[in-house]
Amino acid sequence: MPLPPIYPIVDTQALIRRGRNPVFFAEALLEGGARILQFRHKGHYSRAVFETAKRLSSLCTAAGAAFVINDRADIAALLQAGLHVGQQDLPPALVRRVLPTGLLLGFSTHNEQQLVQGDQEPVDYLALGPIFDTGSKQNADPTVGLERLSSARRLTTKPLVAIGGITLETARSVWNSGADSIAVIGDLMPEEITKMTVRERMEAWLKLK
Repeated sequence: MPLPPIYPIVDTQALIRRGRNPVFFAEALLEGGARILQFRHKGHYSRAVFETAKRLSSLCTAAGAAFVINDRADIAALLQAGLHVGQQDLPPALVRRVLPTGLLLGFSTHNEQQLVQGDQEPVDYLALGPIFDTGSKQNADPTVGLERLSSARRLTTKPLVAIGGITLETARSVWNSGADSIAVIGDLMPEEITKMTVRERMEAWLKLK
């Protein structure tokens, strides 16, 4: 499937800080029109976490949206989900030996050198960031900025996902700088998180494209 221009990430840590459940949040995003969701969980993968991921996978299937697991090739294979890996995870070439054929595979990069190396990997898309300062990731890499994003666009023909601190107000400048898709965490969480406000925020993002 073509990569949707808006790539919502359901981040468990961010949601816990706001007192919200990932399933609740994912339902609202899908109701708002999300065509892809990534489940991002950086802690221990307990049985309860697995069941949450399984529930999100079912919700995405029912909505006709793609579902992606962050980091864990084993969980992605079990759920027949896409996978997104980072620089410290299994290399994409090894992941392809675990992930069933046809499932989406993405790879995080943080600078031009990593992007060039990632372009040689058997992945469906590359992510680059953080574009701007972000509070969603601890010990974040140095910001890329729009100028470097534009230069990086010329280094790969693969779909490019921009991530990190991007808001409704800055999204157009990010697309105009060469991003095919924008991954969003914090800006999909309104000050008051309800089904209605999250759905409306997702709809507002979609209206940009």
